[in-house]
Amino acid sequence: MHAIFHDQRAAVVILITLAAGLLSAVCAMSHAQPAWMPQRNVELIVPSAAGGGLDRTARAVHRIWQDHKLVTTANAVVNKPGGAGTIGYTYLNQFAGNAHYVSISSPTLLTNHILGTARFTHTDFTPLAQLSSEYLLLLARTDSPLKTAKDVFERLRKDPASLSIAIGSVPGGTNHIGIARVLKAAGIDVRKLKTVVFKSGSESTLALLGGHVDLSANAPEQIMRHLEGGKLRAIAIGAPQRLPGALADIPTWRELGIDVVTDTWRGMVGPKGLAPGQIAYWDGVLGKLVQTSEWRGEIEQHHWQATYRDSAASRKFLQADYQVLKSTLTDLGLVK
Repeated sequence: MHAIFHDQRAAVVILITLAAGLLSAVCAMSHAQPAWMPQRNVELIVPSAAGGGLDRTARAVHRIWQDHKLVTTANAVVNKPGGAGTIGYTYLNQFAGNAHYVSISSPTLLTNHILGTARFTHTDFTPLAQLSSEYLLLLARTDSPLKTAKDVFERLRKDPASLSIAIGSVPGGTNHIGIARVLKAAGIDVRKLKTVVFKSGSESTLALLGGHVDLSANAPEQIMRHLEGGKLRAIAIGAPQRLPGALADIPTWRELGIDVVTDTWRGMVGPKGLAPGQIAYWDGVLGKLVQTSEWRGEIEQHHWQATYRDSAASRKFLQADYQVLKSTLTDLGLVK
């Protein structure tokens, strides 16, 4: 009887050992499975025409991918202009679950939906990263009597329509939103502002230089030569803290008592329904990209600022920014 019990116990031990070995082998096999990687051509979509800020960002990203072999399959930049980005995002939306398609993104992904001009917003895509920001400047001519933010606020508090403010390129765009947030925080009725819309930032700058408007809201890259040439004066910048280099002497709105940050950000999204492994792949690629000296060089050259967030942080950022943008567009009377 004792011998039988001993044999049964030995058999149980053997079975447990075999099961444990099998489980270890299965786990090892699962860990040995390669992570997701592109198997064919990757398209980096630009929802705008060549030459603009989105396109410059995409070209820089693409060049670094290739130079550092971060994306090892064939890959190309594909411009899909039209509809303030809606053509490009509509194209991306066709490829649910396919991580071979990604797109540069900007605040228009959110504002188009808020304004009712597009069906898609950030929740219809997979956020992959926030890459950079351009902080908004408020500018006047150097011969203008508007020398400080106090000068601007005093005039507009008395009469919100007393100064003409150039914005590009659409009502409800990032430049319009940025200056409205600042002026609302300063106690000014933003629905009564006299804003003049131009087709581009360069056109609004020319209008300011020519004396056709009193102020202009614009990004640094578009006006640096005029600042350095002494033709324009920067009243303030919407950065969270003072910026380095050529912009170091420009005060932030926060320094002046207005707790507002205003920028045009650039990010990257994929189609809806990407798997965790696909998201992890792009987290790895973009995390490496922003650490390269070439990317830092692009940031410095274009007067962008490095504001990298990975996919998880980007999702939270977009959710929060959607609410901020919706609030401001409502203040402007533009939300339908």
